Amino acid sequence: MTQSVFPDAGGSQSDLWKPNRAASKMSQKAVVILFGAFAMVSVLTTFGIVFTLLFETIEFFLEVSPIEFFTATRWTPLFANPEFGIIVLLCGTFLTSAIGLLIAIPLGLLSAVCLSEYAPRRARAFLKPALEVLAGVPTVVFGYFALLLVTPVLRSFIPDMQVFNALSAGFVLGFAILPTIASLSEDAIFAVPSSLRQGCYALGATKRETITGVVLPAALSGIVSSVILGVSRAVGETMIVTLAAGQSPTLTLDPRVSIQTMTAFIVQVTKGDAPYGSIAFKTLFAVGMTLFVITLVLNLISYWFVRKYQEKYE
Repeated sequence: MTQSVFPDAGGSQSDLWKPNRAASKMSQKAVVILFGAFAMVSVLTTFGIVFTLLFETIEFFLEVSPIEFFTATRWTPLFANPEFGIIVLLCGTFLTSAIGLLIAIPLGLLSAVCLSEYAPRRARAFLKPALEVLAGVPTVVFGYFALLLVTPVLRSFIPDMQVFNALSAGFVLGFAILPTIASLSEDAIFAVPSSLRQGCYALGATKRETITGVVLPAALSGIVSSVILGVSRAVGETMIVTLAAGQSPTLTLDPRVSIQTMTAFIVQVTKGDAPYGSIAFKTLFAVGMTLFVITLVLNLISYWFVRKYQEKYE
């Protein structure tokens, strides 16, 4: 008699058809462990940076009153008689950032609308990568561009402008953050479903009315997120403001004079002007902690706005 090739009632033959998943499960577990280790490295690095800033900042405030730090109107931590009024650095930082945003926001939004709504598909495929290449230019190049080209041009129209000034630094800073705002805004606008546009056209609206009345409000959360990210980028910019705005801590809103930003002061201290462990050296961490809190608050606002006003389409 011939033996049946079908599995018997006990199921012993069916085991031959089951693939061996042991090696696959082990490799999958190894990948999960490896990727989890990479993620933990980034998390631990972030905590290490925060704790370093926090501990050094606490030591700084043990010697300097927080009231003086946030209310004094002079910033001379490297002088013989030091004064610690960070409002001077905050004023310089927000002055250059405001000038940059006045340039980057309108140009970035107009560029995003043009690429998403008006540019042909082939032109968009070429222009958007070309715009994003601008984000890869080293900021030190922007800084020298502002100092050696933009400042002389502006001084020909504004003779009393100083060589180091906030206006040229903010002007070039706007073009440095423009790719961030334009690219992210274009992604948000392009993601709006075409059915909304077609429905608006069906009601007799023009292209301009469709963009301003339907497309931009639908992409508002992404646009605001890109603007806030641009603000964070402007506040944390270092080389442009260091080279073009100068290192004169002056409490002023006049963009023609030299000022100092928080990042420019950090560069000044790290060049070795302050002895290690001194109060001037600890000022570096207090300023860095202030900058960290500002950018953290901006990111939290962006996250909250996106979660609250994000449009979801099916």
